[in-house]
Amino acid sequence: MTSPTQPEPPALVAATAMFIEVLVVGIGALTAAVLLLVALIGPATTAKLAPLAGSSAAAGVALAAAYALGIPIDRAADTALTPHRRRLRTRFFPSNTAYAQARLRLADFPVLAARADYARSRMRICRGWTLNTLALTLTADLAMLRYSFEHRPLILGATTALGAATAFGFYRAWRSLTTTGYRKLAEQTVPATIPPVPVPSQPGTTPP
Repeated sequence: MTSPTQPEPPALVAATAMFIEVLVVGIGALTAAVLLLVALIGPATTAKLAPLAGSSAAAGVALAAAYALGIPIDRAADTALTPHRRRLRTRFFPSNTAYAQARLRLADFPVLAARADYARSRMRICRGWTLNTLALTLTADLAMLRYSFEHRPLILGATTALGAATAFGFYRAWRSLTTTGYRKLAEQTVPATIPPVPVPSQPGTTPP
């Protein structure tokens, strides 16, 4: 039997998934922060500090920093996209109360709830990486401006174009996942309205 103090498996799985989501988003944020640092300190200092990056201590600090950065980046991305998310939700739910009630009804179906959680996990990653990609593009451009190499304008232009396209791709994926999630939630929890079946009139009687 499971001890009362031992976490239930669904809660443990949800916590693990949330940790992974934050870490995946935080890795992108940490990479952008490192690129910004490279742009600020310049090539000479970067070359001196490069050997430290391969140490075990640096790896541990990087993992912790990635998780810590993932939290504010996720919140910032959510705040930025909240107005658009609310507009998408009103296409399927007329009010916040209707949406909350649908979420509660979905909890009665564990299989459907697990699928919805998986879809929301992908949505949150796409949401965070929409912001991450923009930050990576900007910091990569700034870092390259500190170095001299051949065809720098061409590479800068290609990096900027690729970054903008990737950010738009993550945004489109977030929008598609969000819309599909609301639509499926409405279909699975909102009872369909069945039109009344007309009763045929008997011969010799007047329809009411």
